[in-house]
Amino acid sequence: MSNEELLYKIGQSTEETEFYTPMPQGYRKGHHKYVVVVGTVISGLGKGIFSSSLAKLLQDKGLRVAPIKMEGYYNIDSGTLNPYRHGEVFVLDDGMETDMDLGTYERLLDQDLTAANFVTNGQILAAVLKKEREGEYLGRDVQFIPHVTGEVKLRLRELAAKTNADVVFVEVGGTVGDFENQAYLEACRQLAYEEGENSVVFVVLTYVLEPGALGEQKSKAAQLGIKRLMEVGIMPHIIACRATNPVKEKVREKISMYTNVPMRRVVTMHDVESIYMIPESLRTAGIDREVLTLLRLHDRVDQGREDQARLKWRLFVERIGKARRDITVAVTGKYTSLRDAYASIIKSGEHCGAHLGVNVNFRWIDTTTIDASNVAKRLADCHGIIVPGGFGVRGTEGKIECIRYARENKIPYLGLCLGFQMAVIEYARNVCGIEGANSTEFEKSCRQPVIDILPEQKKIEGLGGNMRLGGKDVELKPGTLAARLFDNARTVRLRFRHRYEVDPKYVPTLEEHGMIFSGKHPTQPIMQILELPQEVHPYFVGTQAHPELTSRPLRPSPLFMGFCQAATEYAEDKSHQAQPV
Repeated sequence: MSNEELLYKIGQSTEETEFYTPMPQGYRKGHHKYVVVVGTVISGLGKGIFSSSLAKLLQDKGLRVAPIKMEGYYNIDSGTLNPYRHGEVFVLDDGMETDMDLGTYERLLDQDLTAANFVTNGQILAAVLKKEREGEYLGRDVQFIPHVTGEVKLRLRELAAKTNADVVFVEVGGTVGDFENQAYLEACRQLAYEEGENSVVFVVLTYVLEPGALGEQKSKAAQLGIKRLMEVGIMPHIIACRATNPVKEKVREKISMYTNVPMRRVVTMHDVESIYMIPESLRTAGIDREVLTLLRLHDRVDQGREDQARLKWRLFVERIGKARRDITVAVTGKYTSLRDAYASIIKSGEHCGAHLGVNVNFRWIDTTTIDASNVAKRLADCHGIIVPGGFGVRGTEGKIECIRYARENKIPYLGLCLGFQMAVIEYARNVCGIEGANSTEFEKSCRQPVIDILPEQKKIEGLGGNMRLGGKDVELKPGTLAARLFDNARTVRLRFRHRYEVDPKYVPTLEEHGMIFSGKHPTQPIMQILELPQEVHPYFVGTQAHPELTSRPLRPSPLFMGFCQAATEYAEDKSHQAQPV
């Protein structure tokens, strides 16, 4: 737009109004409803778990649901965040890098989400400033209210219209009172005002303290946290009380009386064995019916569908914790002191364990402390070894030693992203005899860069210096283990997050020495899955992808299922060998 056109557009603005409510095309006011979930007292209470569990209950009833996570930080996405700051980076199929809560939504709802399901303050402000430069505000001075809050409301309504959602579940990150969440809370308050009665339900997730020295539950912190929400004009409809133990009726009565929320809508959300038990817990408490009543949605319920979905889910949940044996899987990485850095791996193990009837117990091993002299001792009694993804040189030599130990001792191995690259380096060095084999990520001028960023691959993917992100098709080689794991499919879709690749010029040498590249890019020489023949090793598989990101409770990742099955058989073999004759 030229300066003349911009000035003309601004000059057409003759009507002043304090209302700024942009409506996206296709939006149906009154049809789309909202459930807004906020937290108090402390962060990390499990707002995403609660929100996705409640969303699942409505989805089971035949309603179309769409979740959105609203983060307070000013990053455009989660891609540059250190795992120690924010847990794992969860990558969506469209390549959007988000926080780990999106993984919870995908797993519980069995949906592939998009960038529309994730918003940050950085995204909101970038959109506002772009519109200001383009003259979208018609001469108005751009302010927090109505423009920033208006952009937040627009994102929510756009998601509702795009997905044709009956209910949009809005999770506000952090806690009430956080400065960076003010725009989200004010926008949600305005949304409730604009949409009218029976359109928005506010849920507060709070925390009930139980100091060991006192031996009783205390609700004062919860009361004060909810008061902060009421002070900004939001009256809660439902209160979920997080606690270690079931919240006592007396405590719930106090919270109910203090907040004017009926007792039937003040529910305990205490610790349970698995998050997958929470949907049924909320159903038993009747919270799903309360939401239907508050939003007047009873007429959209499909009871037959709910009965079928509930049965499938119950059969899955009943298998959790009722295993015939335990297996120990070593996760050899460099963020092992923080379990959230590998949240999707943990969940993938839980999915497979329930289907296989085993408890998958993870042993967390920091590879910065691993070398050839202690690797056998550190991996003793492990029935499987996973080398997860990561970036940077720290701990990589330890990972290579773990891979060598798994290969030579025929211990089931699964390499994920960096674990795939490390397996190539280990094999190149110790089997192919390629001295100095390494990755240019760790040694820019290494003599044998079996892992590298290739100029032709940059052109192919149009990446420049960026990563390959999101869902990509992988062509499977017929007759291989990978093909059998995916039911002999010709192509599968996996998710990626990496920069470096196997240099194609080394592929013939690796294959001549026995390595099989069983998954490749459909049209380009990009290796995606590797394996060793099963007559050589029972299960040695690596993938450039992150299959843990697409594992679901009722549909576990085939690569993880194969790995856990092999680890179970390995454990049984060791058990039989240990028995006296």
